[in-house]
Amino acid sequence: MSNILIFAGTTEGRNLSKILAESKINHTVCVATEYGSKLIDENEYTCIHCGRMNRDEMKEFMYKGNYDTVIDATHPYAYEVTANIKNAALEADIRYIRLKRNMGKIEDDKMMRFFNTNEECADALEKTEGNILLTTGSKELSVYASRDSLKDRLIARVIPSEESVKICSSLGINGKNIIAMQGPFSLEMNEAITDMYQIGVIVTKNSGIPGGFVEKAECAKNKNIPLFVIGCADNEEGISLEETLEQIGLTGINSTTNLSGDNSKEATAENGLRSSIISLIGIGPGNKDVLTEEAGNAIKEADILIGACRLLDTFSNLNVEKYPFYESKDIIPLIEENEKANQYKKYAILFSGDTSFYSGASGLIKSLEKEQNDGSLNAEIRMLPGISSLSYFASKIGVDYSDAKIISIHGRTIFNLGQIIKHEKKTFILVSGVKDINSIGDKIIAEGLRNVRVTLGYRLSYEDEAIINLTPEECCTYDKDGLYICYVSNPDAVSANASQGLPDSYFVRDKVPMTKEEVREVSLSKLRLKKDSILWDIGSGTGSVSVEAALLSNDIKVFAIEKKDEASDLTAKNIINANLENVTIIRGTAPEALENLTPATHAFIGGSSGNLKEILESLKNSNDKMRVVINAISIETMAEFKKIPEEFEVDDFEIIQMQVSRSDEVGNYHLMKAENPIWICSFNFK
Repeated sequence: MSNILIFAGTTEGRNLSKILAESKINHTVCVATEYGSKLIDENEYTCIHCGRMNRDEMKEFMYKGNYDTVIDATHPYAYEVTANIKNAALEADIRYIRLKRNMGKIEDDKMMRFFNTNEECADALEKTEGNILLTTGSKELSVYASRDSLKDRLIARVIPSEESVKICSSLGINGKNIIAMQGPFSLEMNEAITDMYQIGVIVTKNSGIPGGFVEKAECAKNKNIPLFVIGCADNEEGISLEETLEQIGLTGINSTTNLSGDNSKEATAENGLRSSIISLIGIGPGNKDVLTEEAGNAIKEADILIGACRLLDTFSNLNVEKYPFYESKDIIPLIEENEKANQYKKYAILFSGDTSFYSGASGLIKSLEKEQNDGSLNAEIRMLPGISSLSYFASKIGVDYSDAKIISIHGRTIFNLGQIIKHEKKTFILVSGVKDINSIGDKIIAEGLRNVRVTLGYRLSYEDEAIINLTPEECCTYDKDGLYICYVSNPDAVSANASQGLPDSYFVRDKVPMTKEEVREVSLSKLRLKKDSILWDIGSGTGSVSVEAALLSNDIKVFAIEKKDEASDLTAKNIINANLENVTIIRGTAPEALENLTPATHAFIGGSSGNLKEILESLKNSNDKMRVVINAISIETMAEFKKIPEEFEVDDFEIIQMQVSRSDEVGNYHLMKAENPIWICSFNFK
């Protein structure tokens, strides 16, 4: 009989140990805590090891124990522990079996909501009322207890260990709100606790049948209260207890039969792959019925599926390894660890929509190709496109998007969205959720736009798909959460200016000096701004240069630095009048006010207050390739211009003198009236 090592801590692990002991099979059970060790039956066939181990310690423990089978019966959500056990067994060349928990079937319930993380769940809880029965354990408790709006509402149900109770107390959970009991709990017990503590929401992990999930779900349904479920552990790899017993030969099954889909060298040899095949797959809006045939085949043939929980849920029927990863830092180490053990697999990495349209696939493929070029990865990498939410939505509403403006505010900051909508007849917007829809309505109203309509695509491709038409005012108060894409129709769109050229009358001035129109346009021309430049406007005055620069491109970022309150207030008024979001006012004197600012690519100095040399030194230190334009009206400042090439390394150095005359009506005649001359100095640091 095999020399068996079990990593327990769950009901399944304890049951397996009990069966082995009853069968008179010597084995070792590893548990993390002293409390866990007390749950294991003491007998002559069971050796208990208590204490947490990292991967290297696990591998050493396996070597010393001369084990030939490692059974991972840890909690379904212990992703890191499972990865450590699996990799340690792989490195020690010991057969690895993942004992999978019977998760049970989750019935569709309108009161049940799912979240990828505890943080997302906590965000949603802040919008609920009543006490919260938190059954996720003490480790995640801090996520909820750290929020003042939740802390006093929490009823924490934890295992009756000294460590768990201490964690509750350290986080400020009142003793009366701590339930320290060993589960799982019956339906009757859950209902009694719900009534006793006047519970308004139950929070749980999908802990399966052994973890009492079914009883918690039934309790929530009977009491008509929401059940918040975290994670997608029902997608984990592994085999049942019965299959595990077959694997170790207890029912006469050949102990070398590979039913678990593990990463053994024998499995690799049968696979026959000489390099990994990594497919980055766009699965479309969500429903697998709209998958391309190529993508569908790649997913069916994959050994491992990787993606966000929502995407993995779509393929819950596939019996392959699944990992809820979506970042390079998690995906690449998984692949490389397998390759180090000569485990070449077919990976299907899932992305919503199309892999080439605002997709995380673009960043991942760069990271994969870098690892490939460095020799760390031996893989064939391919991108398989999907149907984007945009193309699906556009076809549903019958809109040609070839001439539309397409932008994404999904996890991104887009400046001057109202301005964009003002100048575009058709705008498609990818959004993160209902809050973005509210913001879109606010920005349309702020621009004073009339005759604008907003169309939403809700949960596209799913059974409850809906197309919703709203006014901007209705957008502001819309409150239905979900997956959306947005289309804004503005038949009265006006063309945006192709260059700077605002008249002086556009700006509020009062008594604050302003860079006059013609000088402003020449100075901006000399700046040679690019569409994504960062400009420091030093001595912004009325903010006329800041406003005109910001209007050139929504991707330009401007910092308006001004020491006088009256002038900075005027800058603020002119920014508001222009409805700009890409200008930030910095109140203070340069160069001190420049400290800790986002480094600039360009600088305009309209006023230096006698600190020109110090300001230039600060600019040079910030970016030694910066483009600089300086205006001067005094001879003293102009005299400093000639010192610049002597004190700094610069190129493209130029000084021009500019004088503008304007016609002035005198009786029946128009006479030219001269403005003060201006010197404009421009150069690049090098």
